[in-house]
Amino acid sequence: MKKIAVLTSGGDAPGMNAAIRAVVRYSIYHDIKVYGVQRGYKGLMEGELQEMSISSVGDIIHRGGTILRSARSLEFKEKEGQKKALNVLDVFKIDGLVVIGGDGSFMGAKALSEQGFPAIGIPGTIDNDLAYTDFTIGFDTAVNTALDAISKLRDTTSSHERVSIIEVMGRNCGDIALYAGLAGGAEAILVPEMPYDLDEICKKLISSNNRGKTQSIILVAEGVGSATEIGHVIQERTGLEARSTILGHIQRGGTPSATDRLLGSRLGGAAVQLLIDGKSSRVVGIKDNDIIDLDIHEALSMKRQFNLDMYNLAQILSI
Repeated sequence: MKKIAVLTSGGDAPGMNAAIRAVVRYSIYHDIKVYGVQRGYKGLMEGELQEMSISSVGDIIHRGGTILRSARSLEFKEKEGQKKALNVLDVFKIDGLVVIGGDGSFMGAKALSEQGFPAIGIPGTIDNDLAYTDFTIGFDTAVNTALDAISKLRDTTSSHERVSIIEVMGRNCGDIALYAGLAGGAEAILVPEMPYDLDEICKKLISSNNRGKTQSIILVAEGVGSATEIGHVIQERTGLEARSTILGHIQRGGTPSATDRLLGSRLGGAAVQLLIDGKSSRVVGIKDNDIIDLDIHEALSMKRQFNLDMYNLAQILSI
């Protein structure tokens, strides 16, 4: 390994910069040149590579987003697009690639690996929807962002004696809703992994209101449906005033938490070490606080297990 490249792809996540910093500095420590790829696979096909130095990643560990920027590319999904990328990597004499992103980004790394180019994946997505790792970079920060919003909304919800329905991100994974809802004391948590009964939720809200509890928080994962529509149904069936708030992309931004900075740093170093060791078509992750690596095909084929124990605990504590 004399030269490696690093890119970020798909949705940005707080802590990606910590991973980029680790990849660059770990490589330079081992006398490997590092090239940053701008705008993900799109930039890779278009030759947007620039050599990075120690100072290139100075003062970024605390910054959200990604200094390499990101873009989605339909062209790269096709063989012709992948061939363009491989040609660029050959022109720059790159020996290995580190890809930071989610499952779609990993599919790109897998495609390059299958054509003989060494590639390693680092899980960077707020959704926490990759089955092989306990946590992905950005998830903890997104949960804390949602939790901060819950705290602020609870204040105004209490003042006006309302029901507040808060929609969080996560695609078809309910982890942000589950973790933020349990930590924020939500009265109900709606996630795509579990069925729910709006009539039962409405009965619970009416019962709570009758015993003097005049404000409630309901967390809705975006994969479940529209928080606005759910709010309308709740208001119609209970007579209680309901307001909906969609947090949206605010969950992707902001200063990464200590947890995400540490995770990004540990995974960045581990990814480079795999390339040094001659490994390819691998992804790094964390299990029981230990850094692991796994074949990328196996990682992408694993079925994610929803934390049913945590969900049941949230149900019990919200009585």
